[in-house]
Amino acid sequence: MIDGVKIKQLKVMCDERGRLAEMMRHDDEMFIKFGQVYMTTVMPGVTKAWHYHKKQFDSFVCVRGMIKLVLYDSREGSKTKGEINEFFIGEHNMQMVQIPNNVYHGFKGVSEYESIIINTPTETYNPKEPDEFRLPAHGSEIPYDWSRKDR
Repeated sequence: MIDGVKIKQLKVMCDERGRLAEMMRHDDEMFIKFGQVYMTTVMPGVTKAWHYHKKQFDSFVCVRGMIKLVLYDSREGSKTKGEINEFFIGEHNMQMVQIPNNVYHGFKGVSEYESIIINTPTETYNPKEPDEFRLPAHGSEIPYDWSRKDR
């Protein structure tokens, strides 16, 4: 596992009314600080990648559908430099993945319908000085192939 990445298995409570899953609390061991909460979506087969943040930690939960979340550690001096992690998260695997700053990440929709991701980053987005640094999803310096892997 890439150094600094944390995984939290979410407890889902179900009854005849529906489901409830707590994602993050201020007394959670993964809680760092609150920046904002936002929703993003990805359509089936679409890849949204690559980017990293210099300040911000992200905490992703996929609440509808399934995504393949991929992380790449390019940090100089990191004991896991060059490592890639894949996580399949969503309706069938309710997890929160916390991504440390300076770790590239991206995701691909792997459901037959639009997937919905909730992110609780540690920083508030500043459109005048975005803490976001990007590479192309395909053909960049990151050694990862987003195509489906039939094993």
